Amino acid sequence: MTAGASWLPLSAGERSVAIEVLVHGPLSRTELARRLDLSPGSLTRLTKPLIESGLLIEVPEAGSPAEARQGRPSQPLDVVAESRSFLGFKITEDMVYGVVTTLRSDIVARHDRPLTTHDPDRVADLLAEMTAELTREHPRLAGIGIGVGGLVRDRSVVGESPFLNWREVPLAALVEERTGLPVIVENDVAALVEAETWFGAGRGYDRFVVLTIGAGIGYGLVLGGKRVPYAEEDRGFGRHWIINPNGPLTPEGERGSAVSLLTIPNIRYQVRAATGRDHTYEEILTLAAAGEPMPARVIDEAGRALGVLIAQIANFVLPQKILLAGEGVGLIEVAGKVVDDTLRTHRHPLAAPVDLETKVSDFHDWARGAAVLAIQVLVLGTVEA
Repeated sequence: MTAGASWLPLSAGERSVAIEVLVHGPLSRTELARRLDLSPGSLTRLTKPLIESGLLIEVPEAGSPAEARQGRPSQPLDVVAESRSFLGFKITEDMVYGVVTTLRSDIVARHDRPLTTHDPDRVADLLAEMTAELTREHPRLAGIGIGVGGLVRDRSVVGESPFLNWREVPLAALVEERTGLPVIVENDVAALVEAETWFGAGRGYDRFVVLTIGAGIGYGLVLGGKRVPYAEEDRGFGRHWIINPNGPLTPEGERGSAVSLLTIPNIRYQVRAATGRDHTYEEILTLAAAGEPMPARVIDEAGRALGVLIAQIANFVLPQKILLAGEGVGLIEVAGKVVDDTLRTHRHPLAAPVDLETKVSDFHDWARGAAVLAIQVLVLGTVEA
């Protein structure tokens, strides 16, 4: 029996208790009953099997000596975060980034390897090798989550991934066969949104948005505290999100879309096309900050595009918070004023300010998101998607 399976299956009531404590704990029984609108008797019935299975534990009240507690019912409930470990992988075009997390998604180890082939069997072999190396230091692994840029079906099959040139790859089955561990595969943006909703910037919010800029444009919407899935997930909808119909072309011939204006490859393409010189994204930001004309013009255009995107999201979704993440968020440091000015221009003068949080994230954050999917599905049995 796997470690994760020892906690399954949970009833709907047990699952709601476990999730509430995992995300918001430690919680007293009184507070937990209030949050879930449960009677004391119902709460006792639901928590007893969770305690007996080792998923929940009674802990001392903060600031109170053990001898001052008035019996066991007053003890808050919490999860034992270190009781299980989870693997999260983020696959990019040329690297695999791996992390080991606790039950609360705290990263305790990192391990990265170059990706020299996109052959699915070879990629699965590499993931198995990385899993074996990490298992030596973290033997209580309960499962694996894998994040891939592309369309993923049933949290197991990569239907399409333009970065890897994959179609209909049964990645979960390939990795399970090699590792013996349960595997969850998901679109990488969806995994990041889940992680931020449960353990990060979106925790406790009813309406929350994640916008990522980097190799592509990613968008995730949370309503009622739950991520909203959609059929076009990572199918390139940013290519049809037209910001400026008179804007620059991409190598594929698209004009003025979010992808053409904001993604790292196309920012680099615009500067190269205008100057004849190839620069990294970081070099372009540095040149723009120093006032170099062409890089500054391209970055200003990108800043305006980002301001329009954020304003449109705020106007139509009315989120309580927007998280801007991804490897391209250094744009804010150079073009922050342009973004702010554009945002105000495209919002009603009396509109509430946009609560915008910027997270300079690396690929380990994306890998952590995949691990959170494994926590959700393998431990708590949350299979909604």
